[in-house]
Amino acid sequence: MPTVTTPETDRVSDQRIDRVVPLTTPALLHHELPLDDALASAVLSGRRAVSRVLDRADDRLLVVVGPCSVHDPAAALDYAHRLRVAADRLADDLLVVMRVYFEKPRSTVGWKGLINDPGLDGSGDVNTGLRTARALLLDVLRLGLPVGCEFLDPITPQYIADTVAWGAIGARTVESQVHRQLASGLSMPIGMKNRPDGSIATAVDAIRAAGVPHVFPGIDVSGTPAIMHTRGNADGHLVLRGGGGRPNYDAESVAGALELLRAAGLPERVVVDASHANSGKDHRNQPRVAADVAGQLAAGQRGIVGIMLESFLLPGRQDLDPTRELTYGRSVTDACIGWDTTERGAGPPRHRRPHPPPHFPPPPP
Repeated sequence: MPTVTTPETDRVSDQRIDRVVPLTTPALLHHELPLDDALASAVLSGRRAVSRVLDRADDRLLVVVGPCSVHDPAAALDYAHRLRVAADRLADDLLVVMRVYFEKPRSTVGWKGLINDPGLDGSGDVNTGLRTARALLLDVLRLGLPVGCEFLDPITPQYIADTVAWGAIGARTVESQVHRQLASGLSMPIGMKNRPDGSIATAVDAIRAAGVPHVFPGIDVSGTPAIMHTRGNADGHLVLRGGGGRPNYDAESVAGALELLRAAGLPERVVVDASHANSGKDHRNQPRVAADVAGQLAAGQRGIVGIMLESFLLPGRQDLDPTRELTYGRSVTDACIGWDTTERGAGPPRHRRPHPPPHFPPPPP
């Protein structure tokens, strides 16, 4: 029998929903902004390359580098052009993946990222955000750069995941069953960050959980509700980002993390995030983290397979202020090292591991 709507039933649902806006389907967005065969081959090649580094079949160091989060697609593409040149120059030593993050997890409130709010004004035009994000991802791929993203909303991967070579589950969502299930079905390697309080065991649990099959409700590419049956993601790995006011990139912390992976029967592979608590939330400390990682690699540490850097055209960060024009190329979320520091740290090509990767100078006092 059809449902009969009455004044009483109207009061049961959506009492705190202000309005509902139709959402474009993943299939329609893919049709408007297609991933052609050449770009699809580039994505698959990037995923294979990341997997080979994780498995140590390729002795290069994975470097995921780029803005904390994209707010200006033009500036992000400007950055990508510069990164492409550096990536080509260092391709014998480093596998460079551009960090192109569109979703910003928040502990309380704040700008949620380009997909959620492309106008930077709280208008929440998600349809425009998805189109803008996918268009930028395709532009970066055309330059020949693999792309890395953090996945936050469980629906948005259907719109952009076909372009992504490396993905992450963030510190605030690594304990979420929804995100562990999501990671189990994603087609690229996934890094699990340790929790904001520093718990590494939680991320290790997430790697284990994402590595096995799951069944959960989601949407298919047509936007239709569907039951997802996943196979499990064998390319899960640990990302150390510090936490609880303490860093965890030092040799002792890395050894402890590898021991936890070993005890769980998981591959012993770690990516070090040079930002967040590892930098004391001061972007100028990221080079110091990178230098310490370089020393560990030079000493023969094989458990570190990659490093993450938050980097943009200009150093630091700026607030979103509707009364002032934004400075081009400067982050509106976490503070980043500038391109000059990034490029200077990259330096000339070096020998492969276990020799040290490119040296970063110490930050200014």
